[in-house]
Amino acid sequence: MSVLERIEGPEDLKDLTRTELATLAQEIRTFLVEEVSRTGGHLGPNLGVVELTIAIHRVFDSPRDAVVFDTGHQSYVHKLLTGRHDFTALRKQGGLSGYPSRTESEHDVVESSHASSSLSWAHGIAAGRVIAGERDRHTVAVIGDGALTGGMAWEAMNNIAAESDLPLVIVVNDNERSYAPTRGGLADHLATLRTTRGYERFLDWGKSALNRTPVVGGAMYETLHGMKKGIKDIVAPQGLFEDLGLKYVGPVDGHDEVALEQALRRARAFGGPVLVHVITQKGKGYDPAINDENDQFHAVGVINPETGLPLEISGRSWTDEFSDALVELGEERSDVVAITAAMMIPVGLDAFAKRFPSRTFDVGIAEQHATTMAAGLAYAGLHPVVAIYATFLNRAFDQLLMDCALHKAGVTFVLDRSGITGPDGASHHGMWDMSIAGIVPGLHLAAPRDGQQIPIALRAAVDISDAPSVIRFPKGSLSDAITAVRTVDGVDVLVEPDSGGDEVDLLLVGVGSMVATCLTVAEKLSAEGLRVRVVDPVWALPVNPAVGGLAQAARHIAVVEDNSVAGGVGSHVMRSLRDNGIDAPMSLFGLPREFLDHGSRGQVLDRVGLTPEAIAAKLLDTLR
Repeated sequence: MSVLERIEGPEDLKDLTRTELATLAQEIRTFLVEEVSRTGGHLGPNLGVVELTIAIHRVFDSPRDAVVFDTGHQSYVHKLLTGRHDFTALRKQGGLSGYPSRTESEHDVVESSHASSSLSWAHGIAAGRVIAGERDRHTVAVIGDGALTGGMAWEAMNNIAAESDLPLVIVVNDNERSYAPTRGGLADHLATLRTTRGYERFLDWGKSALNRTPVVGGAMYETLHGMKKGIKDIVAPQGLFEDLGLKYVGPVDGHDEVALEQALRRARAFGGPVLVHVITQKGKGYDPAINDENDQFHAVGVINPETGLPLEISGRSWTDEFSDALVELGEERSDVVAITAAMMIPVGLDAFAKRFPSRTFDVGIAEQHATTMAAGLAYAGLHPVVAIYATFLNRAFDQLLMDCALHKAGVTFVLDRSGITGPDGASHHGMWDMSIAGIVPGLHLAAPRDGQQIPIALRAAVDISDAPSVIRFPKGSLSDAITAVRTVDGVDVLVEPDSGGDEVDLLLVGVGSMVATCLTVAEKLSAEGLRVRVVDPVWALPVNPAVGGLAQAARHIAVVEDNSVAGGVGSHVMRSLRDNGIDAPMSLFGLPREFLDHGSRGQVLDRVGLTPEAIAAKLLDTLR
């Protein structure tokens, strides 16, 4: 039996020998490469935290001591050490989540995969336990240097430092990356700490040397120790954290399990908040990951474990279409600039950055800053394009509303991974963006139905100079282009009844990628003898009055979208029709107001009844 097979929980780690710990670390890396290569997942980050996670679970007592992982994609090792060894369905329906999950284990605390929140969670947990008289229960927050670029982390750190007796340990997992290399002033500071390890050695040398000096040696050492703040600023400038009031320990080699345990035990015994700075290597032990310059296998699909090469070649994606369109637009318009929040490659801005480096800004995991900075760039006469995942627009709502919309700033938001994203689960689905955008005065939103519509929408969006605009599209490969049979005042008509005049049984309004679903629904209903017209509003918000004109010729109207049905485009269409005296019955199809578990996109859509078969069946019952 391997060492890993003997680990059913953290207690099983306590009595392992140093040799067994080293063997365990190697077995975990081998397991991760073999299993994640079959399912896809966050491989590089987990290979980098093996020894760190082992040390945390040997020093602390989970679940009595809470371990909070920021973002949570680096929790695979934690899952293994807490007894979850079946990775055969990782990130698949019915299998393990790719993030911590309370339904899986009492050792999991925070399920959200949105970054920079761990310190606030940890502060609340630690403070709550102190109030409850449980001061002997520790809280550990594991946060990457990438997540430290988020402002929420610094808000929390400012408050944590004010409570000098809080039993809280902050572990900074510093691998110089989030997806790609971490950028900004904090990254530069951490780099200085990584390369300046002299302070502790200097103080140890001073103590040893001066204590050998007769009479005055001890006093001189005490004086030297009293001057440590000034010496630290010169020899190792960790003062940024200590000036906040946090005890700083490190930097520590994140792949030296003994050194990690020593540092964590010091932190645990300190009696107040401590920051332990750990240096790790993303992709540790797996050459294909280490040699991947883009993101060191941050997230992979199904790959050959020997070579790291993908076993399935993806087709051209929605992101590819946007990337090419933005570069082309950048060539034509010098006022177009691009902003992203630590996602240069995932959202397709890398090509624009390569061509126009001075017009590209990666602000780190800081969507709020990105949005307000964009408002400032617009005020300066430029047109910013902010490219982020749809789920992360949630984080910047106030800035979208009060900085962009209130000030009529011409800023375009491009939301990748809209709708159901699949295997990353509830906090990665982009299912709230149209509800959020729909309450912003003056905002324009386009949902391209296919790749050919993306450059058209982008060009139209950057021509809007007096309001924010949004373009949203899903994850994955493109489907075939869908050609309009005619256009009515900006609304594309995609399917018409064969004959019989303008009147129809059903006006089917498809939004974005759901247009393809609507075409299949129309086929099924037409086969049942119903007259169906399918339209794509192109610009979904505000509602085009032409939709109302088309609705007047329909016995029933249905809207299909991959956004929450609560506050979605369908609700805006209904309100627009009612305001204009159109009282035809309506059916709204969208995502339910609930958090949807991981699974493939198709599985999730089937689960919520947003498939052609389910929609057609409901409409057939309604229209008969």
